[in-house]
Amino acid sequence: MRITRALLDEAADRGLIGRAQSGALWAFLVEREHATPTFKPAHILYYLGGMIAIGAMSLFMTLGWERFGGGGLLLVSAGYGIVALALTEFLLRRRQLALPAGITAALAVAMVPLAVYGAQHALGWWPDGDSTKWTYRDYHTRIDWRWLMMELATLAAGAILLWRYRLPFLLMPVAVTLWYMSMDLTPLLFGGEAVAFFSDRGKLVSTAFGLAMILAAFGVDVRSRSRRDFAFWLYVFGVLAFWGGLTSMDSSSEFGKFLYCCTNLLMIAIGAALSRRVFAVFGGAGVALYLGHLSHSVFKDSMLFPVALTAIGLAVIGVGILWQRREAAMGAWLRSFLPTPVRELVEQRSSG
Repeated sequence: MRITRALLDEAADRGLIGRAQSGALWAFLVEREHATPTFKPAHILYYLGGMIAIGAMSLFMTLGWERFGGGGLLLVSAGYGIVALALTEFLLRRRQLALPAGITAALAVAMVPLAVYGAQHALGWWPDGDSTKWTYRDYHTRIDWRWLMMELATLAAGAILLWRYRLPFLLMPVAVTLWYMSMDLTPLLFGGEAVAFFSDRGKLVSTAFGLAMILAAFGVDVRSRSRRDFAFWLYVFGVLAFWGGLTSMDSSSEFGKFLYCCTNLLMIAIGAALSRRVFAVFGGAGVALYLGHLSHSVFKDSMLFPVALTAIGLAVIGVGILWQRREAAMGAWLRSFLPTPVRELVEQRSSG
C-alpha cells in the first residue's frame, strides 16, 4: 500500500498520530523517496543526463580531442572535474539532492583517466612513433599495461570521493574501472602482448573477475547497515562481467551448453533469493539464448518443440501464480535456510 499525505492526515484526524508528527513523518518520507533511486520521471532524467555526460567524456570521445595534446587534455579534464565537484557540493549541501549529486561526483571520477592519459602523453609515455600507439577511445576496447596507471588513479579518486560524500553512484565508475583493470592485467597474468577484450584469455578473466566482484558485492550487502544501496553497481558490473565472459565462451558440446543454461537458472534463483533483479534479467537472457539454440540447432525440424516450450512457459506462469498466493509462507520457509545476516538483509529489502 502506498502511503500518501492524505492517509497521514486521516490518521491524525482519528487521533492515531499528532498533527506535528504527521507533518514530520511526511517530510521524512518525501526526503527518503527523493534519495532512493526509482523509475520516477525525475530519476530517469537524472540518470539519462548523467550517463550522457559521462559517456560524452569517455565512451564517445572523438579523435578531435587528440589535437589538444597531452597538456591540453590534462587541463580540460581537470576543468571538467572541478566543475563537476562544484556541482556536487552545490546539489548536496545547498539543495540536499543526493541522487544528482552522486551522478556529478561520478562525472568527476570519470575525468580522472582522461587527465592521466593527458599527463602520460605530456611525459612522452605514448610516443608518436610507437607502433602500439592508441587513442583515448581505445581505453574502452583494447588492453595495454599503460592503462593501469589511469585505472589506479581512478580507483584512488573514487575511494576519496566515496569517503567524502558517501554516495552509492560513485561505485559505478569504480566497478567499471575494476573490470577494465582485470582485463588489462591479462597480459601480465598469462604473458603475451596486448590483446582485444574478448580474446579467449579475456573471456576467462572477465568471468572469474565478475564472480569475484559479485562475491565482493554480497559482502558489502551483508556488512552494510546503511539504507543506501552501496552494493548495487558492484552487482551490476559483476554480473555483466561474469555473464558476458561466460556467454561469449564457445562450447562445442551440448552438455556444456546445458550447463550454461543451468547456470543462468541458478542466477535467476539467486536474484529471487537476494531480491536483486540484475541476476534475473541476465539469467533470463541466458535461458532465452539457450532455448534459441535448441530451436535453431537441436530441434530445428521438430514440430513438438514449440508445443513443449509453450507448456513449460505456462507451467512457469502457474508456479508464479502459486507463489503469489502463498508468497509470505513460502518466502519465510526459504529464508529459514539462509544465514541470519543474509535473512535480515533480504527481509529489510523486501519490506523497503
